[in-house]
Amino acid sequence: MGLVADNLYPFSSHYLEVRGQRLHYLDEGPRDAPLVLMLHGNPTWSFYYRNLVLALRERFRCIVPDHLGCGLSDKPAINQYDYRLQSRIEDLGSLLTHINVQTPLTLVVHDWGGMIGFAWAVENPGRVKNTVVLNTAAFPLPGDKKMPATLKLIRNSTFGAFLVLRFNAFSAIAARVAFKKPVSGAVRQAYTAPYNSPQNRIATLKFVQDIPLSAGDPGYDILTNTAKRLHLLKDKPCLIAWGEKDFVFDAPFLNQWIDYFPKAEIHRFPDCGHYVLEDGGPVLIDTIVNFIGITEDSYHGYASGKYLESR
Repeated sequence: MGLVADNLYPFSSHYLEVRGQRLHYLDEGPRDAPLVLMLHGNPTWSFYYRNLVLALRERFRCIVPDHLGCGLSDKPAINQYDYRLQSRIEDLGSLLTHINVQTPLTLVVHDWGGMIGFAWAVENPGRVKNTVVLNTAAFPLPGDKKMPATLKLIRNSTFGAFLVLRFNAFSAIAARVAFKKPVSGAVRQAYTAPYNSPQNRIATLKFVQDIPLSAGDPGYDILTNTAKRLHLLKDKPCLIAWGEKDFVFDAPFLNQWIDYFPKAEIHRFPDCGHYVLEDGGPVLIDTIVNFIGITEDSYHGYASGKYLESR
């Protein structure tokens, strides 16, 4: 058994060397199938998408990386990797170059995956077929939204950083408050398992410290430039599934997405939190699978019927 029990994470691991570090990713499904790229946030990892991968991999090729410092990827020291948004985008580009799929893909994003994924997407709009947006952002903090106190403490204080590195505070807290429905202890443990030492928790701290809030922050220019070009994707099919009990990405963020993508298919989940894929369960998984399947068939101009024989 590895970091997580095989029955919870029944996938083969793949690795790509990036900046002298091993970037872990899943590559599930037929190699010639339409590509679905899933990008996680902080403090999750590819485990977050496990049920969606299982539901899609008979018909689609699912690529799911662990960002450096997360999940099963290497966890470099701060003098080996800068943990900045620009580097994350470049790492994603390296992975997609390695995968070498030329047909347009489906982009699925959550949390920091939205900033990383859409920054890449606006640079490559022709390579994006459709998008699935899950409690995330790809634009500056909405004007009617304030930085949550917990994130502010971690981002701006040495004490907050100490709590994250020494006690795994960010991952442990998220494993409690990001779910709004019952979940097994094994699942909670799987989310925190990769972050089992101060060295292995650097990414969970740096992601928070790298949140760009104003013009002087690294990555803020990337964020504003991405927001200005989201219109390049507004006519592509988009599904937005939103957990309305999110302690960070709440109504102001959802409203902003609707402004950017007014044609999007919106699914609100009033009883779900930040880990909306967990709380939403089979209903949300089926909603996403149906959306990707229908838009894929529309893209190719045919109706394929049943595309998953069993779940």
